[in-house]
Amino acid sequence: MQALEHWPINSRRRITGVFTDIDDTLTTEGAITPDALGALAALKAAGLDLIAITGRPVGWSAPFARVWPVNAIVAENGAVALLSSQNGLQPLSGGRGQLSKIYQQDEATRQTNYARMQQVAARVVRDVPGAVISQDSPGRETDMAIDHSEFAHLPSAAIALAVQIMQDEGMNATVSSIHINGWFGPHNKLQGARWIVRELLGRDLDAEMDRWVYVGDSTNDQLMFEAFGNSVGVANVRRFEAQLSHLPRYITRDERGAGFAEVAAAVLAARAD
Repeated sequence: MQALEHWPINSRRRITGVFTDIDDTLTTEGAITPDALGALAALKAAGLDLIAITGRPVGWSAPFARVWPVNAIVAENGAVALLSSQNGLQPLSGGRGQLSKIYQQDEATRQTNYARMQQVAARVVRDVPGAVISQDSPGRETDMAIDHSEFAHLPSAAIALAVQIMQDEGMNATVSSIHINGWFGPHNKLQGARWIVRELLGRDLDAEMDRWVYVGDSTNDQLMFEAFGNSVGVANVRRFEAQLSHLPRYITRDERGAGFAEVAAAVLAARAD
């Protein structure tokens, strides 16, 4: 990982869109900080496309999708997205702002998978000492989550066992900075990024990878770190460095929201130069 200052200005000038993780990338101790929120607003004002992509549930994400200056939030590791109702889809009711919700899986598949996930979740809680379902689970529709660092703590051996159980049950499983996520289906953050660019913008992400930057902080971001030539880890990514097969190309000086603000400043400075 190179210091962010080594990110070439010509690469930064080409950036027209930002993908970002949420927990411990935009947020600090569970809340978005003014510098990170201001960075999002400045990027949006400059005309960039902004898409948050997270393992958090769609229900948890909805209030933020309504008020943050982003095009969309892709939740549950790529399975479902919240976007503006201006795209002609049926808006969700309630709250400030109008949102639409789109899925990668049809309703029958989601219902079948949901029932199977509850069985797996019960097995993990039974067989992994100290394992508990994440507190945001009521907002989940297409995946399950075990808390390892948000309100509960699991040692590395227990995390590995939970992942193994999910995989043995035929699920995909990833570990974020706070949760162990499991789901049925081929989607992931990278596939979800391709999907939302196609659905929302009508474009092929693979044809314009050099025009996007990805910002993240943990092991469930490594597919994105590998795929994006412009990939940045906020400084707290170092706590997962030994577990990452694919590191971000650049790293910020500061952690979490302050690190995201550094990335935004670097992009905007190149556009102004």
